[in-house]
Amino acid sequence: MDSITLLKNKVLDGGELTEAEAMGLAELSDEAYKQLLEAATEITSRFGSRDFDSCSIINARSGRCPEDCKWCAQSAHHKTNVETYPLVDRETCMALADYNHKRGIGRFSLVTSGRKVTGKALDTICDYYRELSTREGMGLCASMGLLDADELRKLREAGVERYHCNLESAPSYFPTLCSTHSIEDKIKTIEAAHEVGMEVCSGGIIGMGETMSQRIEFALTLKRVRPVSIPINILCPIPGTPLENSAPLTERDILQTIAIFRMLHPKAVLRFAGGRALISRDTQRMALKIGINGGIMGDLLTTIGAQIDEDIEMVTGCGYNFKRSEQ
Repeated sequence: MDSITLLKNKVLDGGELTEAEAMGLAELSDEAYKQLLEAATEITSRFGSRDFDSCSIINARSGRCPEDCKWCAQSAHHKTNVETYPLVDRETCMALADYNHKRGIGRFSLVTSGRKVTGKALDTICDYYRELSTREGMGLCASMGLLDADELRKLREAGVERYHCNLESAPSYFPTLCSTHSIEDKIKTIEAAHEVGMEVCSGGIIGMGETMSQRIEFALTLKRVRPVSIPINILCPIPGTPLENSAPLTERDILQTIAIFRMLHPKAVLRFAGGRALISRDTQRMALKIGINGGIMGDLLTTIGAQIDEDIEMVTGCGYNFKRSEQ
């Protein structure tokens, strides 16, 4: 019996891969790569929900971020053409939430630029969430930066169920990408979100120059923060950022990464996020087979998104359930 089959059976029996076992998946022959995809498919079939976990976002405050993240268009350290604006008004927020909700998308999140949202802006956002919480069947998420427990508690009391804070990359690689905050800063916020009773959504970006071993390190580190949802972004190099000339990942690299994440997080929602329009529809369908069972939908990301109707057709064609509301 080959080693990947042994690892697959260990996961199917409720076990967890050791660090050494996981790191052994970094370099694979062509045959072992195919076996890995088959193993991830079986694990997804056993543990993954067949109800596609859809969410949409509004970029609720854009630009002028003091953090120096090398991948980000919104950093004030880089010269990009990103649109800059303060907090969106209530009418815009509600209109977008209702539009997506009527299309059948299950979750809605406000996402803001900056290190964190505080003071009056946070109070205004909480007012928005209190109104949004009256929408039946709409899950509410938030991505507001490095908040503390008191600030997160305000969001929780306003109706936010899930907090998003990406670790972004492996601890060994993150310091080369950002110097203004650390992964430990992020973990502190995530633990505070758990403390106030929120679920956690935490993932990151692949294709920023890290090795496959570092992607595995990243996936192992995520186990520390117990996310129910793991967004997997593919870097979309943005002109004006330090990563603008990054070489694209191969589609094999992307699928191998997703399969490894499924092996290490058999029950989490693995979520397609930014950059997936850079890969073919056939590869996206394979990703849905081997692990992806959630996604940010719509064309509202700051990089590249996808059309809702096309996404619904694709995910239902891959055997997932997608409940649509009446138009």
